[in-house]
Amino acid sequence: MNLLAWHIWMMLGIGFVIIEIFDPAFFFISLGIGAIVTGLFSMLPFLSNSVPLQILIFTIFSFISFLFMRKLGKKMLKNAGSETNVYALKGKTGIITKEIPPEGKGFVKVGGEEWAAVEESRLGVELGARVIVQGIDGNKLIVITKEA
Repeated sequence: MNLLAWHIWMMLGIGFVIIEIFDPAFFFISLGIGAIVTGLFSMLPFLSNSVPLQILIFTIFSFISFLFMRKLGKKMLKNAGSETNVYALKGKTGIITKEIPPEGKGFVKVGGEEWAAVEESRLGVELGARVIVQGIDGNKLIVITKEA
């Protein structure tokens, strides 16, 4: 390679980073980092004409950055699993707005919205009682009475 080898590595690196934007798999960013670092190293006079050494540097830095990105990706994906929609109501506290009779259905207000509800033990709950959402069954919340 000639003196412009670092241009090629930088363009490759930027290209890999752009691909990563559209395919967030934490793979292409590693190649991008490896290429950019190799581009910086290839500016050194003794590396500007050594293609095998540049490829070795690219391989090493891509592998190292892949290991770090994998850890980062796992950490980010672990925190991304929070519940959404109606399932986010699990564990929330609500107030009974229509009494839940034994073996029957009533209504509970949770977070400003009113939902149909059944009591988990099927014993019933009186009007105004505080309950905790235990689960969801279709379009009904399954609740238990909150201890005072």
